[in-house]
Amino acid sequence: MDRVLDHLGATSQCVGCNTDLIQMREAMKLVKTGLVNVISNMSKIASENKDLVTLAFTHYRPAQPTTIGKRFTLYIEDLILDLDTIESIEFKARGIKGATGTQASFIELFDGDYEKVKNLDTLFSKKIGFDKVFPVTGQTYPRKFDTKVTEALAGIGVSLYRFADDIRHSAGKDILDEPFEIDQTGSSAMPYKRNPMRSERTCSLSRELIGLVANSYDTAKSQWYERTLDDSAIRRMDIPRSFLLADSILILANNITERNVDPKKGRPLTFYPNQIRKQLNENLPFMCTERIMMNLVQGGHNRQEMHQIIKEHSIAASLAIKEDGASNTLFERLGNDSRFPLSKVNLEGYLENPERYAGAASVQTEEYLANVVGPKLRGYEDLIGKSSSEIKV
Repeated sequence: MDRVLDHLGATSQCVGCNTDLIQMREAMKLVKTGLVNVISNMSKIASENKDLVTLAFTHYRPAQPTTIGKRFTLYIEDLILDLDTIESIEFKARGIKGATGTQASFIELFDGDYEKVKNLDTLFSKKIGFDKVFPVTGQTYPRKFDTKVTEALAGIGVSLYRFADDIRHSAGKDILDEPFEIDQTGSSAMPYKRNPMRSERTCSLSRELIGLVANSYDTAKSQWYERTLDDSAIRRMDIPRSFLLADSILILANNITERNVDPKKGRPLTFYPNQIRKQLNENLPFMCTERIMMNLVQGGHNRQEMHQIIKEHSIAASLAIKEDGASNTLFERLGNDSRFPLSKVNLEGYLENPERYAGAASVQTEEYLANVVGPKLRGYEDLIGKSSSEIKV
């Protein structure tokens, strides 16, 4: 083998490319472990809170209620797509391909016997742990492969940025706190604060990871026939950074979602049902209007007329809340309008059992966990509990 590697066309990429592929393959196993554990943690949170009704938001405005558990299924769904993407990546060896991928020097070495050259390619690749080899290459394995790896890692960044960003917004609404250690300082200036620093860090690192994808695209599109060297330095920076960033983000996400927190050390991700219900109740009259209007139409009233009246008073009640800090007076306003067929007492009956306005959220959560997440995680039981969630605050 020394003779093969010495000036017979086995360039540095015989070592470099194959080593890169080994390292990426092994690093992806660590990423997969972290990802599986975040999904497992989130599935527990979804199950625990499948019935906890909360305001939903579209356009970041209050909308029909959902449940905290159902909301977590959305995060899990994103992460399962990331897991599927990782599993779809087929790691192959670059193998023994020579200076420009033609194996010319090896054909010369084996006196023109191409079968021996192919066998060398296969044996070498198996020796370094690969079942498959890229069938054709230039001097390097296809850099398009790097884009798929980087996209998969960046996809995790996209998913966990979304999750962490929602945690930050929810913390700002005081409906939850991310994990908080007993002696942790939330703000150096304001002692009462509990800044969502884990989620903020997750977003920051995710943004950096997502930004690296463009570099892999630039490298893949600038190969210049069989290869040019301008990819070397940037790959040495970006490939390790991509994996390190993904790993860091997953450690943070596991820390945020970990349920088995020692109460002597701190609190896990904590939801505040009373505050959630308070905010829901403040907006519930608005949430009821669709059902009220449907019932009125079924009772023979003109839909457009009812819609116009409800819209007028909804806008007025909303403006009073914003300008005067008033409570929600929608039902009072409607009850006092002679054009409207229901009294305030009739309308307040719609406020009972707000869970009904969350539709099938609870059942959807149960079904998704049972039919999708559970079977998925059963294929990774050996990985659950083996990821790191230790961070310094």
